[in-house]
Amino acid sequence: MRNPVSLIRHSLVAGVSSLPLLMAAAPGAHAAGMPQLDFRNPLLTGQVIWGAGIFLFFYLALRSWALPKVDTVLASRSQRINGDLDQARAAKVDADNAVRELNETKKAAAAEAQAHLDAVLDEERKQAASRLAELGSKLEVEIASAEKAVAEERSRALESLKPIASDVAEALVQKLTGTKPDRVRIEAAVAKVAAEKSTISAIA
Repeated sequence: MRNPVSLIRHSLVAGVSSLPLLMAAAPGAHAAGMPQLDFRNPLLTGQVIWGAGIFLFFYLALRSWALPKVDTVLASRSQRINGDLDQARAAKVDADNAVRELNETKKAAAAEAQAHLDAVLDEERKQAASRLAELGSKLEVEIASAEKAVAEERSRALESLKPIASDVAEALVQKLTGTKPDRVRIEAAVAKVAAEKSTISAIA
């Protein structure tokens, strides 16, 4: 696209350069029936001279004062538009970089959070397994202690029942046979039965 100032300058130059051609063609135009181009008329000659002078004055004024200002304004405007476009491109590049950095930061933060969560869960699992193992050991010790205590209580109960069982057995035998049995044999039999009961209870 051509500069508007250059177009105006070419138009003015074309207008000035066409004046001699117009003056050269004026006699032929008058001969063809155009009295307004009869340069033998002093009034028409004065009008043409004044018109050419005014046109030349405006041409020189436009060329030396108006057109440079218009050219300066257009150049300044073009420079400002180009500067704005450069700033917009730079801002777009900065925005794209910021978005990319934000996405990378989000990915890194998510990965770090996931790693931290996995570490915390793994530590919690280890602690839970350790607590369960410790609790299991304590329960085993307590169960063994309770079983031992039960066995001791059973033994003491059986020991305490032996005299009573011996007395009951002696009384039953004496009542059934009419004779008094041997106390030692009664106690031995009761002890044997108690031992068998203890063995069966231990197996169960």
